[in-house]
Amino acid sequence: MTHSLRFPRLLQWAALCLLFASATVCAKDSDDEARAKIEKTSAAVLDRLYAANPSARSAISRSKGYATFSRWGLTLGAVGGSIGKGLAVTKPSGKKTYMRFVEGSAGLGLGIKKYDLIFVFQTDKAFSDFVNNGWEAGGQATAAAKHGAKGGAVEGAAVVSPGVWVYQVTDKGLAAEVGIKGTKYYKDKSLN
Repeated sequence: MTHSLRFPRLLQWAALCLLFASATVCAKDSDDEARAKIEKTSAAVLDRLYAANPSARSAISRSKGYATFSRWGLTLGAVGGSIGKGLAVTKPSGKKTYMRFVEGSAGLGLGIKKYDLIFVFQTDKAFSDFVNNGWEAGGQATAAAKHGAKGGAVEGAAVVSPGVWVYQVTDKGLAAEVGIKGTKYYKDKSLN
C-alpha cells in the first residue's frame, strides 16, 4: 500500500519540477531575446483571437490597452499549475510592459492544458492597476463570455472586474467560459 501512494506523489513532484525547469530554461535568454520572444508570442495570440472572433479587433482598437498571455499548465493527480510571461500594451501610445503570471491549482486531474488569454481594458485606471499593482484571480474565478455586444459588452469576452474583459482562445476556438482561477499577474521587473 505504501508504495502505491509514493509513486503518484513522485509523479506529481516530477511534473512540477518539469514545469519549473522549463521556466528556468527560458530564463537563460538575454533580456532582448526574451522581450522579442514575448512580442512574437503576443502577435501570434492576437492572430489566433482575430481568427476565432474577428470583432475582437475592433474591441481592442477602441480599448485603453490589452494584455496577452499564452498559457500552458500541467496537472498531475492533486497538484498542478503554470507559470509564464505576457505583454501589456497601452493604447494609443503602444507602450509595452512585460508581465508574468503564476497559477497554482488543487484538485484531481491529469494532463496538459494550453490556451491564450487576452485582457481588454476599457479604462485607463483598469489598465494602470493591472500593470502597476498586479492582478489576482480568486480560487475559482470563471465567467461566461457575452454573445453580442450590448450595453458596452465585448462580444465573446467575459467581464472579470470593472473595466476588464477577457477572451480565452483554445485549440477549438473561442471559449464560452473563461477560467482564470488562482492566478496572479504582475510586472516582470527584470524586463521593464
